[in-house]
Amino acid sequence: MAAKQASAGELLHLVRSGQAATRGALQQVTGLSRATVGQRLDRLFRAGWLREGANDPVDSPLGGRPSVRLEFDDSHAVVLAADLETRHARAAVLGLTGELLAEHSGPLLVDDGPDAVLGELGRWFGDLLEKAGCSARAVCGIGLAVPGPVDWVSGRVVQPPIMPGWDGYDIRTRLRRAFAEHAGGRPDVEVLVDNDANLMAYGEQRAAYPDCSAFVLVKVSTGIGAGVVVDGGVYRGIDGGAGDIGHIRVPEGAEALCMCGSYGCLAALASGRALARRLAAAGVPATSGSDVRDLLASGHPEALGLAREAGRRVGDVLATVVTLLNPGVLMIAGDLAGTAFLTGVRELLYQRALPRSTAHLEVVTSQLGERAGLIGAGALVVEHLYAPERAEERLVAMGV
Repeated sequence: MAAKQASAGELLHLVRSGQAATRGALQQVTGLSRATVGQRLDRLFRAGWLREGANDPVDSPLGGRPSVRLEFDDSHAVVLAADLETRHARAAVLGLTGELLAEHSGPLLVDDGPDAVLGELGRWFGDLLEKAGCSARAVCGIGLAVPGPVDWVSGRVVQPPIMPGWDGYDIRTRLRRAFAEHAGGRPDVEVLVDNDANLMAYGEQRAAYPDCSAFVLVKVSTGIGAGVVVDGGVYRGIDGGAGDIGHIRVPEGAEALCMCGSYGCLAALASGRALARRLAAAGVPATSGSDVRDLLASGHPEALGLAREAGRRVGDVLATVVTLLNPGVLMIAGDLAGTAFLTGVRELLYQRALPRSTAHLEVVTSQLGERAGLIGAGALVVEHLYAPERAEERLVAMGV
């Protein structure tokens, strides 16, 4: 790293990533002088982002005075996160290293529209901050996971099949206003919005498979979507449409009408909504993916048979995904992610994909469970706000 590029934000990144944990190591990595490193670290100390830890004798191989270890001070702020599903939502206050400080889940209908739903999230945030004993001033950002494609730059949902009234809506502005109204938060707080499968994948990969350079998560609930993490970052495509595998056309679904208005989509045959519809037609009470999940948990034989069949259909599509991306981990998550569905996925995946594509592939289920989207949303906010360029901008805005 050239000396002229090593800003205070970049020094923070080196410390947070473990690449350099002492002043001497920072000098060595960046080529900056001792005085310059000291000046830039002073800004980070004044912002409350860094603290001094224990002495580090490893940094003094000649037996000299041990160096003081530098640490990211994760106590200076918190993050708010929310994960929207079609009929239910979960929200939390998170520390900067991902620990849950307070959490709430409850019914919330995405069909009620963005104004009502985001307003209710603002009320939840206010209650959660009180429960966690945190001030709204401590909130550095808000992360929101939604069940639809998101344009990352604008933070707006784009033509979502299962989110009526949300297309193009200014989610960031409305959520900021709700946070200010119900929690006393800053009206300019940073708000990041992303697809739920993306954030689940981001959270799961960081928590359980940090060394996996190509990670795919498939969420099968009311709809079907995939999140892809490559080299530690979410792959979104040009405008947020990457991973929308629920709308790949499958030959056997020619007569099945999808929520998107087309016929033959994978989601019209293999999603939780599709299975609920088939169960209801057979006289089994079910209206959503969560109802199917409950039936699977109780061992309902017809639900188990349909889940395995749905898994085979999804596995057939995933054979192409695995061949294209060659991931190290394929994670199945969501309401249908049980033994029956996973068995069906494996049957077709290994049958249709080349052995070369699956030789080093792990097919697993979720490690974080229902909290994956929350943890991913929180992590995304932290990584965005403390990335070198954004951190430098924030330091300047703080006057340090």
